[in-house]
Amino acid sequence: MSNLILASETFTKTIWYPTILGVLVVIFAVLLFVGSTYLLLATNLGARLGFLVTFTGLMGFLVVLSSLWILTASPLNTLKGRIPSWKAVEVTTSPADAKTEAVRDIVKNGVKVDPIEAANIKASADANLIAVEALPDEAQISEQAFARFQAVTEYQVVNTYEIGGSNPNPFNFEVTHSPKYAVIEFCKVSEPEVPFGVAPPPPECAPASDEDGFLVLQRDLGSLRVPPFVAFIAFTLLFGLGLLLLHWREKDERAAKQDKETKTVAKTPEPEPVPA
Repeated sequence: MSNLILASETFTKTIWYPTILGVLVVIFAVLLFVGSTYLLLATNLGARLGFLVTFTGLMGFLVVLSSLWILTASPLNTLKGRIPSWKAVEVTTSPADAKTEAVRDIVKNGVKVDPIEAANIKASADANLIAVEALPDEAQISEQAFARFQAVTEYQVVNTYEIGGSNPNPFNFEVTHSPKYAVIEFCKVSEPEVPFGVAPPPPECAPASDEDGFLVLQRDLGSLRVPPFVAFIAFTLLFGLGLLLLHWREKDERAAKQDKETKTVAKTPEPEPVPA
């Protein structure tokens, strides 16, 4: 026991340790689940027919499972793509000077969003405007192109606008979405001196700060249902292939049985006529 404890303490558990352990657990679980079923069927149906039945049953189970991945939002780490989110495009001093042409008149033609949607967009703004310091044992974060502040309390959102977007109707042969943009007007918060014990005043924008601006974001619709849909199509084709192979095998067995009966009838001698 002491040797095992010593070995566990001296063994360096890097990122490969949980990764390899998880891979081995999945491999052995699949072998146990599928292999035990194949072993039982092979002893009763034969190796080849048992393999076909096991393969077809497994593909049918995966068809049902992948269809559940498409129709339900599972909290487990199932096969899924990117979730919808807001992606930062640029930071500009004025929407009229933005490189994105669709947002240049967003103040005039766009709409102000409701507080709930504004909070969702602000969460994406915090991820882009706030600089994140990596821990000493982590890789340095390089995607900080729009970072201007060190904390969320250093700035506030003044206005949030949206423009674009669409709801395509497949019955009218509309399959693509129009790009949707959001623009957040933010400003640096002033830090007045507050006596000890006095509640701080509501945050106010600092006058004429160089850190004020507009953050342009584009809606990324993601690909949440694409991987399970591709898996569903692949498993359906394999399931159909398994059924087709079983059908061909049954036809061959029927043809062989019929041929055998025909040859047996042909070899049977006719009875001689009885003399009168």
